Amino acid sequence: MRLSHGGRIRVNPAGLTTLSASCDNGTVGAGAAGQHRESTMTIPDSITGGVLLLWFILTALSLIFLVYDLEKNTPAMGVMKLAWGLIVLYTGPVGLFVYLLSCRQPMPGTHEMYIAAHWKQSVGSLMHCVAGDATGIILGAIITFHLGLPNGLDLVFEYVMAFVVGLFVFQALFMRSMFGGSYFTAVKKTFFSETVSMNFVMVGMIPVMAILRAKIPGGDDPGGLMFWGISSLATMAGGLTAYPVNSWLVGSGLKHGMMSASTNKPAAGSMHDMAGMTGMDMRHENKKPDVSPTTKLLVFLLSAGFLVLAVWATSYFVTLRLK
Repeated sequence: MRLSHGGRIRVNPAGLTTLSASCDNGTVGAGAAGQHRESTMTIPDSITGGVLLLWFILTALSLIFLVYDLEKNTPAMGVMKLAWGLIVLYTGPVGLFVYLLSCRQPMPGTHEMYIAAHWKQSVGSLMHCVAGDATGIILGAIITFHLGLPNGLDLVFEYVMAFVVGLFVFQALFMRSMFGGSYFTAVKKTFFSETVSMNFVMVGMIPVMAILRAKIPGGDDPGGLMFWGISSLATMAGGLTAYPVNSWLVGSGLKHGMMSASTNKPAAGSMHDMAGMTGMDMRHENKKPDVSPTTKLLVFLLSAGFLVLAVWATSYFVTLRLK
């Protein structure tokens, strides 16, 4: 069925309805490498579409609660507020659940103590990393879709975008105050930790993104719900694979953990009550880095090895093309 100005509606065998628009001088097919793809709005079938719609409604409600809680209850640092906002935007109620367990202040004046446990500090480091990297990857996926690049170049470009946004914005720009206000010092000091952490984020995200976007019709189109559903799954996978290295980075003093903006002292008895409830160590991990260059090299090689393994495993399910 034709639409005005060359647009059309079509239903494909997978049960996906797509609305596309093309110019009078011709439409370029979505699969043509190196050419612009047509713009489509992909609407999944009733079951899949209903699940995705429910997911995004829950995501919106989760984001509303998070913003309210960060404003009224939990005194997180500004950069952590941004990170949690992006994490919940990308991972919905799953991200909110992690926030409730690791960051939300249970009683007034207890935030700094509540986030002191090592695993919570590690989660803070992880969220800050994943928020920047996932943002870069998703922006890269949107750009490469419209450029019509082959899927192998997609992954390369998304890796570069993740590195640029993760290191030069979320790490160096937002954290420069921790390095005397010097942006270039912040880049230098965070380069290693961001690189190995991002590599492990990509270990989880690459297989999910590349395989599902190739196998599910409309999965690579930012104009459809399926793209954002896949992005949510990929972000969660990246968080899982990157947690161990972030735990090591925080424990080694190479990376900051969860941060608090609280200036309030806990009420009498709060410290005892909190310690009794959680069994936490009340001391924040802020140790001076003491990691040898050899150890850093081995960790980098490990992260690179896992990244290569992830790409290799992905290639068994999807043909990765560079041209």
